[in-house]
Amino acid sequence: MGVPAFFRWLSRKYPSIIVNSVEEKPKECNGIKIPVDTSKPNPNEVEFDNLYLDMNGIIHPCTHPEDKPAPKNEDEMMVAIFEYIDRLFNIVRPRRLLYMAIDGVAPRAKMNQQRSRRFRASKEGVEGAEEKQRIRQEILTKGGFLPPEEVKERFDSNCITPGTEFMDNLAKCLRYYVADRLNNDPGWKNLTVILSDASAPGEGEHKIMDYIRRQRAQPNHDPNTHHCLCGADADLIMLGLATHEPNFTIIREEFKPNKPKPCGLCNQFGHEVKDCQGLPREKQGEHDQFADCPPGSEQEFIFIRLSVLREYLEKELTMASLPFTFDIERSVDDWVFMCFFVGNDFLPHLPSLEIREGAIDRLVGIYKNVVHKTGGYLTESGYVNLQRVQMIMLAVGEVEDSIFKKRKDDEENFRRRQKEKRKRMKRDQPSFIPGGQFSPQALGRGNRSSPQAISNPRQTAYEMRMQDKQNSTPSSSPNTSFTSDGTPSPAGGIKRKAEDSDSEPEPEDNIRLWESGWKQRYYKNKFDVDVSDEKFRRKVVQSYVEGLCWVLRYYYQGCASWKWYYPFHYAPFASDFEGIADLPSDFEKGTKPFRPLEQLMGVFPAASGNFLPPTWRKLMTDPESSIIDFYPEDFAIDLNGKKFAWQGVALLPFVDERRLRAALEEVYPDLTPDENRRNSLGGDVLFVGKHHLLCDFVLELYKSSSSEPVDIPPELCHGIQGKLTLNENAVLPDQTVESPVPLLRDLTQNSAISINFKDPQFQEDFVFKAVVLPGAKKPAPVLKPGDWEKTNNNGRPWRPQLGFNRDRRPVHLDQSAFRTLGHAMSRERGQSGSGVYSNAAPLGAYQGNPYRPLLGGQPQIPKLLSNLRPQESWRGPTPLFQQPPQRYERNSGAAPLISWNRMLQSQGAAFQQNQYQGVGGPMNYPHRPDDRMDRGRQGYGPGRPYPLPPPAGRYNWN
Repeated sequence: MGVPAFFRWLSRKYPSIIVNSVEEKPKECNGIKIPVDTSKPNPNEVEFDNLYLDMNGIIHPCTHPEDKPAPKNEDEMMVAIFEYIDRLFNIVRPRRLLYMAIDGVAPRAKMNQQRSRRFRASKEGVEGAEEKQRIRQEILTKGGFLPPEEVKERFDSNCITPGTEFMDNLAKCLRYYVADRLNNDPGWKNLTVILSDASAPGEGEHKIMDYIRRQRAQPNHDPNTHHCLCGADADLIMLGLATHEPNFTIIREEFKPNKPKPCGLCNQFGHEVKDCQGLPREKQGEHDQFADCPPGSEQEFIFIRLSVLREYLEKELTMASLPFTFDIERSVDDWVFMCFFVGNDFLPHLPSLEIREGAIDRLVGIYKNVVHKTGGYLTESGYVNLQRVQMIMLAVGEVEDSIFKKRKDDEENFRRRQKEKRKRMKRDQPSFIPGGQFSPQALGRGNRSSPQAISNPRQTAYEMRMQDKQNSTPSSSPNTSFTSDGTPSPAGGIKRKAEDSDSEPEPEDNIRLWESGWKQRYYKNKFDVDVSDEKFRRKVVQSYVEGLCWVLRYYYQGCASWKWYYPFHYAPFASDFEGIADLPSDFEKGTKPFRPLEQLMGVFPAASGNFLPPTWRKLMTDPESSIIDFYPEDFAIDLNGKKFAWQGVALLPFVDERRLRAALEEVYPDLTPDENRRNSLGGDVLFVGKHHLLCDFVLELYKSSSSEPVDIPPELCHGIQGKLTLNENAVLPDQTVESPVPLLRDLTQNSAISINFKDPQFQEDFVFKAVVLPGAKKPAPVLKPGDWEKTNNNGRPWRPQLGFNRDRRPVHLDQSAFRTLGHAMSRERGQSGSGVYSNAAPLGAYQGNPYRPLLGGQPQIPKLLSNLRPQESWRGPTPLFQQPPQRYERNSGAAPLISWNRMLQSQGAAFQQNQYQGVGGPMNYPHRPDDRMDRGRQGYGPGRPYPLPPPAGRYNWN
């Protein structure tokens, strides 16, 4: 959603909603990667039923990452997406359903924002490539060193749009991925998988919400289902609250500001392209083993617990002495609605409401003061009471003038503080910093390159003195200026450059909202009309009110109209919302979405026309085209009071749907059969494995060859209901599933099956009730009295919670234990997982014998990829503990040194007498974090009980 600062504001105001995820990492044994067994209990101490993936939030960082080199080709992108999903699945471990939704054709209201983003991305991509080439030539001309430029085509992220060949290939790859995991991963054994690819219309997150709404309306739905939704968009929080499901959690990547990014020219960290000097790469580590590793740790994930957010909101929104019965569910709906005023993907935010200025808190305060007069709540199940909304907006309009003035004062104060800070830093900057071997070196474990010994210090000191002498000219006065050839300037001085000045250039603001007459200037500059034009202002307000109604309906009931959109670039003022109670809020029924290729024509710039058929592409570039005005080569960006271009408004012409369709009618006959297939709207596909109860039922449907839709028996599919129809390109048992990625092998022993799936259907005027379902159990309260204080934790800084159990005891190693580990494990800085026991599980996690003797007759473990099965082309060979059991006799080659069981017993007895007795298990080693460099972190708890080892006789070690 278009509220960049919303999550930051929310996490600061309600910090206890955030929980750091616990992730079990795969182990390695002799170079063989042993995958995590996701069928075991979740290490986060919570079990999730359903996992929903908003796939576009996965596709973008995997195809063009910002913090590491991009994949070299499309095949590597697909493997990166597979690995990302595997990692999420390992953390969440759903037990019933995995729903993967890719953005399909969006409603017309969303297409305007998509059009703006894609035009910007194309423009910035071309400008960035030209700037990189210019800087590269300058560096090489000066004798700098840069790695050879890779000859590869620039990846255009605009191809991540429905209808392109890339998205069609992605759907094929995901079908292969699902089939492979259902065949080989024990955690997927009883899982139902639904894939909604880009051919199914609708945004990914809204397809997920539509599925949840329709399942909630079924009699077999479990009201205590625990949902987990993956995505980074702020609107997922609103959507999760709108479901009124008591157990709803969001998982997303933890945002880390100022994350290092590699330079686009030299691929080194620590500077941007514009600051690149073409210096040779320094050795990273003693043996340059960190050359390709970015500084910093791997991206971590966090959980957002909406049940805890509901606790916060219940505390904040509760009002006494109301003339009507207080209902927290209706209050939460009103809170969601008020958040739309500060921004969303479909409407520009009101000028007086900025999330960074506490706009939501101001709206909540006004709401609590006015709701006594309204006689009821603002919304009900996605429908807005405009008369009550008018009272809220006019109350905001009364303070608009003071809001604008305070904003100006805050900006001036901030600018003054920044200026003083720059002066202070310039004053405190040392006059001389030694370089070369004597240059300052960072201390601590974060510095991966060990300091080198000084060689020939006298020569180095001499070179530094000579360099300093060249840079300074003592004969000249400090105020003497010089010309370009180094001679003193006769003028006695020159004007300082802009970059040397303490003041930064500010964008010109012609509106000046802090001065009187701001409304007149706003409408004249933004809409080119006079403020006295009441008819036009009424039209803008009516369109904005329609947008508020459409957005709320979209969140609670589904898409009210595929054709509606807000036809202006700017929003009205809150004080303009007069007389809106009588405005109509109904929408045209029976509208249909665009087709995929039609949407491409509506959102793509001409520079991305290579993803379209040739004759369609020509409509974007031919001067004689009837729609050439839809595709300007350049366009203005109005900063609209902001500082950066990405915050501004792209002034693009709106696409006229009738003109677009009329132009496309002439080129539709030119489509090939494959392009016609990609231009058609599809649906969802359901996958199950051979162990699933629904597998035999689906297999019988294919044997009967029935073309009629069949209802899913809810008792066979965790209560899921819907219609099943046969799939022409189905994944069927005992049929080879071909890999669309050359890096991966075909599935020759497939046992999974797929079939078309359709959600339960309802009448167009059916209203999904926004209520808590009967039988739903309210989660146990999590917040404690200290959580209501701003400082939290009795005045101490708030610390993120690790895991869902806040009462787990933090365990740590004492100093003697760290000294012991320091002798046993590698001490090289920054090298994680390099110790002798770095890949071993914590000793206390096992209830039996943690050791295994070396068997003399046992064959060595094969090297990676030397003995791959066709189904496990990227997973490595079968781990030893999953291979068929083998019996070893006493004299078969095992080293008969000691009895392992007797050794364990004696060690256990010895450790029991130790005063530092641990809590981790029989070996009395407490658990500790994997990252031993971060000792300030909260430690792991006692861990979950692992199953006992196999009975005696299965493995005979003695």
